[in-house]
Amino acid sequence: MIIRSAELETVVGPSSSLPGNALPEYAFAGKSNVGKSSLINALMNRKSLARTSSKPGKTQTINFYNINNELYFVDLPGYGFAKVSKQEQEKWGKMIERYLVKSRMLRQVFLLVDIRHAPGNNDISMYEWVVSKGYKPVIIATKSDKIKRSQLQKQLKIIRETLGADAQTVIIPFSAETKDGREALYRFFDE
Repeated sequence: MIIRSAELETVVGPSSSLPGNALPEYAFAGKSNVGKSSLINALMNRKSLARTSSKPGKTQTINFYNINNELYFVDLPGYGFAKVSKQEQEKWGKMIERYLVKSRMLRQVFLLVDIRHAPGNNDISMYEWVVSKGYKPVIIATKSDKIKRSQLQKQLKIIRETLGADAQTVIIPFSAETKDGREALYRFFDE
């Protein structure tokens, strides 16, 4: 996949309507500090189109990035660590659920988990919920540059077992720093 153009096209808040897109959508879900925006920037070959922050919870809307006028990357609000009220987190949860249930163009859900840790309860719930809606999520194990190569297979096994993912579930180690794993993800969009 060659990225020729990438732009933030639509921003959807809790009370906004979902866009009636005619192009395929690829959604990225994960905890607030897992690196969704960094991954999207790495995929788009941009440094800061998707806003990143050292404070978890920067993405509070559903952001649709038009890629090459061929598809959308959809950055979903993070769940878990964000230092916002329970009420605000519930609003984000309802917004994510509405998108995942109602989007007619959603083709794939990518669930991001931090490779350094076993998935938490929120990750497990999100994985099970996405599967229950008929999707086969691809797991992206972010921050792979933060562990030793010798730990990679052990950490991937922990992720698979903790999520209860079967052997056919694709798990891709990824680093926004080194871009390791980017080509594997591009293959999904090319197919």
